[in-house]
Amino acid sequence: MTIRNVPAELRFLLAALVVFFLLYVADSMLNRYIVFILILMGVFSIATVSLNLTNGYTGLFSLGHAAFMSIGAYTSILLTFPVTMRTAYNLPLLPPLLGGPEGHWPFFPALVAGGVLSSFAAVIIGAPVLRLRGHYLSVASLGFMVIVATFAKTLRGVTRGPMGIHGIPSHTDIYWTYSWLFITLYVVWRIVNSRFGRAMMKVRDDEIAAQVLGIYPMKYKLMSFVIGAFFAGVSGGLYAHLTKAIRPQEFYFVLTFQIVVMLVVGGMGTMAGPIVGAVSLTALRYSLKPVEEGLGLYGFIELVYAALLIIIMLWRPQGIIGARSFAGKQLIGLTRVREKEV
Repeated sequence: MTIRNVPAELRFLLAALVVFFLLYVADSMLNRYIVFILILMGVFSIATVSLNLTNGYTGLFSLGHAAFMSIGAYTSILLTFPVTMRTAYNLPLLPPLLGGPEGHWPFFPALVAGGVLSSFAAVIIGAPVLRLRGHYLSVASLGFMVIVATFAKTLRGVTRGPMGIHGIPSHTDIYWTYSWLFITLYVVWRIVNSRFGRAMMKVRDDEIAAQVLGIYPMKYKLMSFVIGAFFAGVSGGLYAHLTKAIRPQEFYFVLTFQIVVMLVVGGMGTMAGPIVGAVSLTALRYSLKPVEEGLGLYGFIELVYAALLIIIMLWRPQGIIGARSFAGKQLIGLTRVREKEV
């Protein structure tokens, strides 16, 4: 019996068990700073995989992912904040219904609520915006990010404005993060390898041909946008409970730029590409951080990211993984089969 004869779900489960064993070893033996970086890699991987569903598999080019992370972050924070801390932080606009029997929600339902609220925002903004194409869609989604960041700065009674929220309960650990990463990967994998996923890729490859086949592009664009927004909201909640302090400006142009670069460098339209991009660029960031601080050239890492993006686009536009990966070949094969059926 070869590995290819093993059911895909079982292979996925075995891979998860191996990874969690390695994470247990890392969490037990490595220092806290390295573990923090590993957790951050997982958080950015969730955000990049969710963006890949929209940009890589559906062919959109959204730049509003940081806005959904912001919505998820603030939602999970406000739900998990104890009532006593809300009073101390002077947040008068928070309704008392946000607190549970003990004055706050458990971590898991708070993360889910952040994802659901992000999905709801995606429905509202996606219905009109996804009718646009190309750079028009990119600019419109970028405008949505600016709107969310502006609201976060002005609603001082909820978000404390530019001062941000500090003393956030530290719930995010390596197990929470990678559990959500495997959930995200599994959901995206099941979507891609389904009729819904094949229709999404047909919309990506040729929207007019998809309409001729009876595929309604708006339906698939909006669904991928909403599902991607849910997991972006979850990643934002994990990020906030990892750093324990956030400000509205953290979910702005720099974060959007980082996630897009991670996706492009790793390889859009593949399962492994977003993770490779997120892990490699997060490792690069923290490797270059001492250099940036030593030289006093703040913004140096973003310059390196930009140069790396230019190099990738010129010499390997498909990314590090690209279509050469097994997952990429599978997806290309599915698309070709569908085209032959037409």
